[in-house]
Amino acid sequence: MDDTAAPYHHGNLRSALLDQAERALAEGGPAALSLRGLARELGVSHSAPRQHFADKQALLDALALRGLRRLGDELDEGLGRAKGDFEARLTAFAQVYVGFATRFPALLALVFAHKDNPARPELREANERAFAAPVALIGDAMERGEIVGDEPDRVAMAVLTVLRGLASVITGGMIGDRPPDAVVTGTVHTLVRGLLPR
Repeated sequence: MDDTAAPYHHGNLRSALLDQAERALAEGGPAALSLRGLARELGVSHSAPRQHFADKQALLDALALRGLRRLGDELDEGLGRAKGDFEARLTAFAQVYVGFATRFPALLALVFAHKDNPARPELREANERAFAAPVALIGDAMERGEIVGDEPDRVAMAVLTVLRGLASVITGGMIGDRPPDAVVTGTVHTLVRGLLPR
């Protein structure tokens, strides 16, 4: 198709490009993405994507930002519904996070590869917003003496590291026939037992 193709007529081209890019990312990783390829798949001119993304890096950054915002929304919603003690609320966070990580592993990998880009402060801001509720949950538990520690960020990083590893184990099919929710709940229980005051 040449650059004189008919204008995109299915709605918001930027959103359609991001949707298609996310599908391509899930199937083949960042190497599978190109602006020309997306244009071809959407039936628009090769130059049309550049109206929204200057280059592939801009597209990847936009995908990362979109992923962080989606993750943040899901975490806020999950923690907003959570009731009970610290372990119950941390379990709610873990279920949402691991659920997202196992549904969108390539997107989450992209998010973590791009979130600290100094040229894109909105990515860092979206990352901080996405994880504000779980960090606050941990900080509140420390203040109330429910768990030990004096640095909520350090504990949150340890929890997140365990959950990312757990998501990889689940995605890799290494939990056998155990239900993923039960594996997440059991892992959080083990974590919390290690954080309890002695």
